[in-house]
Amino acid sequence: MHKILIIDDDFAVQTSLSLLLNQNDYKTVNASNPTEALEVIKEEKLDLIILDMNFTMETTGEEGLALLKEIKNLLPAIPVILITAWGSISLAVDGMKAGAVDFITKPWSNEFFLQSVRTALCLSKDTEKKLTRKQIDSKYDFDSIIGKDPFFVAALETVGRVSKTDASILILGESGTGKELIAEAIHKNSSRKNQPFVKVNLGGISSSLFESEMFGHIKGSFTDARYDRIGRFEMANNGTIFLDEIGELDINMQVKLLRVLQDRTFEVLGSSKPRTVNVRVICATNRDLEEMVNNSEFREDLYYRINLISLKLPALRERAGDIPLLANYCIKTFQNKYKRPGLQINKQAMNWLKGLSWSGNIRELKNLVERAVVISNKDNLELDNFTQEFITGPQKITSKKLPDVGAMTLEEMEKAMILKALKENKNLSRVARALGISRAALYRRMEKFGISA
Repeated sequence: MHKILIIDDDFAVQTSLSLLLNQNDYKTVNASNPTEALEVIKEEKLDLIILDMNFTMETTGEEGLALLKEIKNLLPAIPVILITAWGSISLAVDGMKAGAVDFITKPWSNEFFLQSVRTALCLSKDTEKKLTRKQIDSKYDFDSIIGKDPFFVAALETVGRVSKTDASILILGESGTGKELIAEAIHKNSSRKNQPFVKVNLGGISSSLFESEMFGHIKGSFTDARYDRIGRFEMANNGTIFLDEIGELDINMQVKLLRVLQDRTFEVLGSSKPRTVNVRVICATNRDLEEMVNNSEFREDLYYRINLISLKLPALRERAGDIPLLANYCIKTFQNKYKRPGLQINKQAMNWLKGLSWSGNIRELKNLVERAVVISNKDNLELDNFTQEFITGPQKITSKKLPDVGAMTLEEMEKAMILKALKENKNLSRVARALGISRAALYRRMEKFGISA
């Protein structure tokens, strides 16, 4: 039975949390101040610590932070969950930086509190032993995920381990590395697998529609609200919500997202009655959120709320040994799609594929293989079938006529248009206007494609 230390100067809080944890088969021990807490820590074998941030009338949280640092020095491997008021979330963020695994705000939801406890205990288990891809496949359902590269297998092992928890997960990686596929795998291997999996592309939702899309609205709540609408969070109730491109979310909308992620409550537009939702949250981005936090473009408290577990997916060029596996997986798909069971890629063509830089990653590989299948009348795909239509840069866009669908990826077209606009006009404000985007958006895309002004 897991033993949990509750450190809080409020007897009512101690009693309430002890009762809740005891009813769920946890053993508890209480401490009212740092001195008592350190005595218990030295005498008892603990599995988890629940720590309040304040022990006097002062509300600075300095006592809690100081005690947390002492705890991490004495018991670095023991997870600590912080308890704080909503208005003191900045203190909890400081605590996360100091080594806490999660923070709960008062008043707490018992269900959400227990989820946090179970997650912290599960993630603290010894995971030193590394598994092979075969061992991973025997434990988890990863049939649709291809790869044997050691770095990728290590990431996949983490995916499997955290799937059974309710931990919030941030998936990082370049466009086309399979972030959505990994998010689906996490849901598929979780206890929520028979519940909804709702995908939301935050980069495609305007600020004016954010609340309606995410939280829903009732008829008549605004001019065009002709009927009631269920929001994405309510759709995902008891399941998983996947927030893709979270780095594109407007700073003003981030606090509204933080509230629902923190309290699991929201208000439908046009209604003042709060609704509660039980969701597992998975986020993904191809942007550097830490840098965005430093530049005040992304809220630090939101970053720590979504980043209990951070998972970095390698780019395809970093796992070149997996390219033949992925290419052959694509071929099997196209054998069925195009009714050509004899499709295959010869050795010379495969070696050529392994040597490409793949800025578009797996998505670009799939696109190129399918293009070769479509243009070739032979089932044995040779090097010429790939090089004949392969686009290496913007130089092939020489006329006003758009390229045929499938001739190049959207990212290739986007990069080509930016380069063309820069060539025609060096003034970045005019370039942005010509492309129909903001100057900030232009900077982000130039950084994404490695384009200098």
